[in-house]
Formats: sequence, C-alpha cells, structure tokens
Amino acid sequence: MSGAKFPKSARLLRPNEFTQALRGKRIGRGAFFMLNRYIHYSAPDSSARLGLVIAKRHAPKAASRNAIKRVIRESFRVRRHELAPGDYVVRLHCKIPACSLTELKKITRQELDSLFDSAK
Repeated sequence: MSGAKFPKSARLLRPNEFTQALRGKRIGRGAFFMLNRYIHYSAPDSSARLGLVIAKRHAPKAASRNAIKRVIRESFRVRRHELAPGDYVVRLHCKIPACSLTELKKITRQELDSLFDSAK
C-alpha cells in the first residue's frame, strides 16, 4: 500500500472552485476527457485537488457515470503527490461508446493516465 489517500480536502466542492478551475489552463484533451488546471499562486504549499464533471447527456446510465468517476478518483489518488499543487477538473466532453463496464473502465484508465502524466 502506497499510503495515498483521497480525503475530502482533496476534492473541489463548491461551484466557484469548479468555475475557477475550468477557466484555468487546459492541460490536455483526449478522445473522451478534458483536463483543466488552476494553480493557486497565493497558496503555493497547497496540494492538488480534483473535481469531476460527468454529464448525464454524455453518459446516460448511472452505472457508467459511477464507474467513470471511480476510475478517475483512483487514478488521481495514486498520482496526487506527483502533480503540481492546484485545482484539477476532469470533464467528459463527448458521448461514451456503448460497451461493457470493464471495457469502459479500461478506456477511461488509459486516457486518464496519459492526461495526468502530461500534467506533471
């Protein structure tokens, strides 16, 4: 066990935090996901925080949305201490393909790994 955790303090919770992060720099864009980052220059000792925007129109089934969120949180949790301090927002920007949950998780993990690697 690496000791990496995902506490409540590592999440974006308020709408204004999401708005600020979405106005920040776009780090990367894949086939399905987009990663934005806003760096807090006033608080350089803060750690990385994550926000998720998974729209129902892009992932109509709740099971799919929940699986996507679980994979994104896990990918972030593992890399959190490697990322620059700031607010990160992962946004699903297009409709997901019709496939099994296992395949969806695999696609999500591959894309998120490449996006978070580009954010280092």
